[in-house]
Amino acid sequence: MNTIITPEIREVMEAVHYRPAVSIIIPFEQKMNLKNELTHSLKIASDKVERELLDNYKEELCSLVMHRLRAIIKDLKIDTHKKCIAIFVSPVFEKVMYLDIAVEERIIVDESFEIRDLVYSKKELHKYLVILLSEKESRMYLGNSDTLIRLVTNKPESVDEYINEVPERVANFSDISDRKETILKKFLHNIDISLESILKSYPLPLFVFGTRKTTGYFKNLTKNNEAVIEYVHGNFEEATHEQLKDIIKPHVADWKKLKQIRLLRQLEAAAGDKKLAVGMKDVWHEAMNQKGRLLVVEKDYMYAAEHGSTQDVISEASEPFRKISYIKDAVDDVIEKILESGGDVEFVDKNLLTNYNHIALIKYY
Repeated sequence: MNTIITPEIREVMEAVHYRPAVSIIIPFEQKMNLKNELTHSLKIASDKVERELLDNYKEELCSLVMHRLRAIIKDLKIDTHKKCIAIFVSPVFEKVMYLDIAVEERIIVDESFEIRDLVYSKKELHKYLVILLSEKESRMYLGNSDTLIRLVTNKPESVDEYINEVPERVANFSDISDRKETILKKFLHNIDISLESILKSYPLPLFVFGTRKTTGYFKNLTKNNEAVIEYVHGNFEEATHEQLKDIIKPHVADWKKLKQIRLLRQLEAAAGDKKLAVGMKDVWHEAMNQKGRLLVVEKDYMYAAEHGSTQDVISEASEPFRKISYIKDAVDDVIEKILESGGDVEFVDKNLLTNYNHIALIKYY
C-alpha cells in the first residue's frame, strides 16, 4: 500500500527549502492540566529553537523566525482530540498540523523540515489475503480490520474441474491413490497461478488455511512463498463466513509483527533478484537516481553525512563539520526523495535491520 500523502503533508514537502527550517513535534495526552503542560512544553521548545538559531544564524533571520513561531504558538488550538502537534516554520513558510499519531518529542533546526513524523501519520486498514485449501475446493478472501470479502479467481475453484485433465488409471488401489494425488497437485498448481495474479493487484500478507497434507503440497509447489505469513492447519471446509472471521482474528491480532515479517520477506526476495540497496550510502545513491520503490528503515535511525563529488554520493560526516556540505540527517532527505518520486516508506523496530545496516531500499529495476 502506498503511503498516503495528504494535501497538508504535500504542502510541507513542497515548501521552499530556506534556512533555517524549524520542525517542532510535541506529543500530548488528554489530561485535566493539558493546557498548562502543553504551554510549558512549547515554551521549552521555543527557547531551545531560539538558542540554536542564535548560535548558527544571523540575528535578523533569528528574529523573523522567532516572531513567526511565537505567533503560531499563541494561536494554537489546545482543545484537541489528536495525539500531537507538528509545527513547521521558516522565514518563508509556516504550517501547523494536528496528527493522530503517537510520536516522541522532536525539535529540529535544519535546512529542510522533519519529514519522517509525517510519514508516521499515514493511516491504513489492516489488509490481508486468506486462501482456504482442501482436497475438494479452494476459496480466497480479502480481509481488513472490519470485513472479509470473497474473491473470484480466474481459475476453477473445485478440484472436480481437473479430473478429466489427468489420464485415468484404475488397475489397482495404488493407481487410484496416485491419480488423486496428481489431480490435487494439478489443482493446487492452478490455484497458485491465480494467486500470483491476485498478489500483483493486492500485494498483502497472505494466510494459507488447510489440512497439513494439502498445505504441505501447496508449500512445496507455490511460487508465492514470499507472501505467506503463516500456514494455519485444520479442516475449514464447513466454516461459515462469520466463523472464518473469528478463526482469522487471533492470527492478525499482532499486526505490527505480521507487517514486519512481510517487509523482511520482501527485502530477502529483492536481494535475491539483485534489486536491493543496503546501507545509507548505497540507498542514497539509488534514491537520488529515482530508482526507489520501497524504503525500509529502522524507526529513529539517523545518519549525519556530507555531500560528495556528485549529488548521488555522500559520506559519513566527521568533525569538524563543513557547513556547506553537511547533512544533519540523510535519512530524512532520502525519505522525502522517495516520496516525491512515487515510492513508499515503511518503518520497522530498532535493530530489526541489523543485517541491512539499518536501512534498505527495494529498487524498481
